[in-house]
Amino acid sequence: MGDRNNDGPLEVTKKEQAALSLMRIKVEALDPASKGIDDATLLRFLYARSLNVEKSTKFFIQHQLWRRSFVPLGYIPEEGIAQELKKERIFLQGHDKQGRAIGVLLASRHFDFSHDVEDLKRYVVYAFDKAIVSTKNRQGNFLIIIDLADLRLKNIDIRGILACLNILQDHYPERLGKLFVIHVPYIFWGAWRMIYPFIDEMTRKKILFVDDKNLQVTLLKEISQDQLPDLYGGLLPLVPIHLSAVPNWPHRNT
Repeated sequence: MGDRNNDGPLEVTKKEQAALSLMRIKVEALDPASKGIDDATLLRFLYARSLNVEKSTKFFIQHQLWRRSFVPLGYIPEEGIAQELKKERIFLQGHDKQGRAIGVLLASRHFDFSHDVEDLKRYVVYAFDKAIVSTKNRQGNFLIIIDLADLRLKNIDIRGILACLNILQDHYPERLGKLFVIHVPYIFWGAWRMIYPFIDEMTRKKILFVDDKNLQVTLLKEISQDQLPDLYGGLLPLVPIHLSAVPNWPHRNT
């Protein structure tokens, strides 16, 4: 596939350009409101469906309908997710060596019984959107560290996990650059067996479980020490996502 790893204009192959041009024609015919959508967005949906134009077009149109319904303002207002933000379980700070924004989730701060799944979904969309605007590379993708330290059964929310997974796979294709799962306790593996069948192949390839003994060296391969959270031996303090300073936020067309 074309070059998606460096800064500068997107470089695509002739095959990708042909698929992109045809997809644009089909999208604009089916949904005139999508006229003028940027190439990078359409390419993400094409890559997620292996350049199949028909499948990619359907995928994108479904996403657009969802986005207009679920995010009518173009962004999630913080006042609408105030209870979720108060829990301070998602953090956003720094960038990895590819310029991807770094998000950290402290899973032990999530409680299965203490939220409405729709509020959780809005919180996750807010987090994804803010991470995308924060990124420094042209793909607008991000790196996530899911920290399972001190995880208990009360923190394991299968319904919530699947809701978040669906949002990631159905509406943010090619946005996840890498996902590290760290400090994994034994009790997590039962939940993982339930979740795994719902994870698509492209997402599975980006998930890496890291042993505690290899944690810092593994993270430092992707993240410079001055950008690595101090919780993992780096120099950057964790910043709750609502306190993370992001230029041009809120961004209405993520």
